[in-house]
Amino acid sequence: MKIIEKLAKRNRDMSSAAPVTIAFLGDSVTQGCFELYMESETTFNTVFDPEKSYPSLVRKLLAYIFPMAQMNIVNAGISGGNVSSSLQRIDRDVLKYSPDLTVVCLGTNDSTAGEKGLKEYIDNLKVIFSKLREADSEIVFLTPHTLNDYVSPKIQSEVIKDLAKQFAENNNNGIVDKYYEKAKAVCSEYGVKVCDCYSIWKTMREKGVDTTELLSNKLNHPSREMHWLFAYELIKTFFGD
Repeated sequence: MKIIEKLAKRNRDMSSAAPVTIAFLGDSVTQGCFELYMESETTFNTVFDPEKSYPSLVRKLLAYIFPMAQMNIVNAGISGGNVSSSLQRIDRDVLKYSPDLTVVCLGTNDSTAGEKGLKEYIDNLKVIFSKLREADSEIVFLTPHTLNDYVSPKIQSEVIKDLAKQFAENNNNGIVDKYYEKAKAVCSEYGVKVCDCYSIWKTMREKGVDTTELLSNKLNHPSREMHWLFAYELIKTFFGD
């Protein structure tokens, strides 16, 4: 990918080569959200730890590989975000920084709408890709993780249990699969590279791994350790053709 060429050039010549900007457009996982806690009997909030999020880990890995290359990382992840809300803020949160590369990771929250939300998800994803391409940004679509596939006994709150039931249903009935199958088809149509971590999570589950236990909130936020999976797979994708 061109992003590696740009980083290598900056690493060789700091004086004449431009610094590199990488943007990450996503939801709570991209932002760096982990555990949930109850603020009241009916409302909950999230533990934020952005330094442990995969955008920060990607920066660390690239800084190790290219120690003299200045990188500007734009973390445009927002908790609760979906494709529609991300499209509404893409000019403000991403395009104004003229990113050399944009990693798009969206679909987890969209999939909670079930099949009825699939068309809107795909239509808006196409517009996001078009806007990024018009802005001359390289694009990688990062497929996220699987959701919980059962209600963990570690969840004590009835409010969060209800969420867990909904997420598990969508995860187990193939709804989430449909979202990323359609998204990957759009990526093929638009020439967008795919970093398919979702398939890795599915394979782990098929091989007997309790992937629900790999979620920090037992719902939809991967643990801090599992963010390294996203980071390593993205680096591998960047070094691809």
